[in-house]
Amino acid sequence: MQFAEKAGFDGAWVFDHFNPLYGDPNGPCLEGWTALAGLAALTSRIRLGVLVTGITYRHPSILATEAITVDHIAQGRLELGMGAAWHQPEHEELGIPFPPIKERAERLEEGVQVMRLLMTKDRATFDGRHYQLHEASYHPRPVQKPHPPIWIGAGGEQLMLPIVARQADAWHAFGSEQTMAAKSRLLDQLAEKTGRDPRRILRSASLSLSRPWDQVQRRAAQLRDAGFGYLIAEWPSEGKGRLEEFVERIMPELAA
Repeated sequence: MQFAEKAGFDGAWVFDHFNPLYGDPNGPCLEGWTALAGLAALTSRIRLGVLVTGITYRHPSILATEAITVDHIAQGRLELGMGAAWHQPEHEELGIPFPPIKERAERLEEGVQVMRLLMTKDRATFDGRHYQLHEASYHPRPVQKPHPPIWIGAGGEQLMLPIVARQADAWHAFGSEQTMAAKSRLLDQLAEKTGRDPRRILRSASLSLSRPWDQVQRRAAQLRDAGFGYLIAEWPSEGKGRLEEFVERIMPELAA
């Protein structure tokens, strides 16, 4: 994280899982929000987030208090990433309920609403299908006003992108350049139907650093042309040396 800050990255992200997704499945895996608080204390400029937190892992009221705490430690540098969760084996191993996707999508949208209320209102009440608040207040409020930017990681066009259109400040997704461009156009339409200006929803995509550099540059250019204003450089399987090469050779061109 300190390397990323010194190298000039705008943001740095951890993931929210309890087992490694790659490499040794029995290897170490620190809890994301606790780790993020520690990283916030060790940095001063770079923005920080979890990409993304599955709604199934924590009650949104508790997650809101964790997010506010990290935002204070970071002095207003938190990006709040949310998703519907997807890793079913992890849920089964740990005894965490894993509802069907429709319910997880409902929980995600309700969860975002619950968190937004707790971050901005006193004596908040919410009567959802899955979550409720009863004249609830939490202090302190976030450093960022009205609250840290809410990111939603989503790809599904029927259930998930409409939630992004209604609730998200930023959208993160995976896929080919062509698929991402098509979904971005759909998001524009969905946002307009809800009365939102689609230009106010930041578009974010991942950038693999393990591809040849000319392919990395081409993907970045195509995503930029499709309206994606934020690219997340994935940690390369080749290790830190590859990342350092990206910082030295490629990142200045992308920034320009």
